[in-house]
Amino acid sequence: MIVKTLCAGSGGQGVMTLANVMGNAAMFQGFHATYLPAYGAAMRGGTANCTLTISDEEIASPVASAPDIVVALNQPSAVAFINRLAPGGKLLYNSSIVEEVPLRNDIEVFAIPANDIALELGNDRSANMVMLGAFAKLAGVPSLDAIFESLEYLMGKKKSLVEISRKAVAKGTEYTF
Repeated sequence: MIVKTLCAGSGGQGVMTLANVMGNAAMFQGFHATYLPAYGAAMRGGTANCTLTISDEEIASPVASAPDIVVALNQPSAVAFINRLAPGGKLLYNSSIVEEVPLRNDIEVFAIPANDIALELGNDRSANMVMLGAFAKLAGVPSLDAIFESLEYLMGKKKSLVEISRKAVAKGTEYTF
C-alpha cells in the first residue's frame, strides 16, 4: 500500500499542520511516512504546499510528482495542482471557498464544505482538520485513533486546541461524499 498526497493552500490555512498530523498518525500506526513542505515567499497569504507519502514499505523518495490524492484548501491550489494528479486520482477540495474546479474526466472529485463545517463547530480555523478527517475516510489511512494520538503528541499542551481539532477531524470523517 502506498498513498501519495499533495496538500495545498494559502499560508495560514494550516496546510503544513494537516500533513504533519497525518504523517505522525501514520507512523503511530506503524506505517512509513515522508513529509516534504514547500513554502511561498510570504508565510501568511503566500502559497504553501507539501507532499506526504504513507506506505507499508520503505519510501524511496519524498517527491510525489503524480500524487494519488490532492487536498486543496483554496481556489489557486485546486487550479494549480489538479493536473499533477495521477489518472484515477482523487481531488478533495474545500467547497466553502473553491468556486470552480477545472474538469478532468480521469479523476474523482470530492467537495467538502470545510469552512462551513468548521464554523458550525465554532472555530473557522479548524477547516484544515475537517479536511484531514475527510481525507482519512477517503484514503482509509490513518485511523481516527492514530490521528487523535498525533494531535495529542503535536498539540498536547494546548488542550483547547486539541479538543477543537478532534471535533473537526471527527466531523470530517462523518461527511458523506
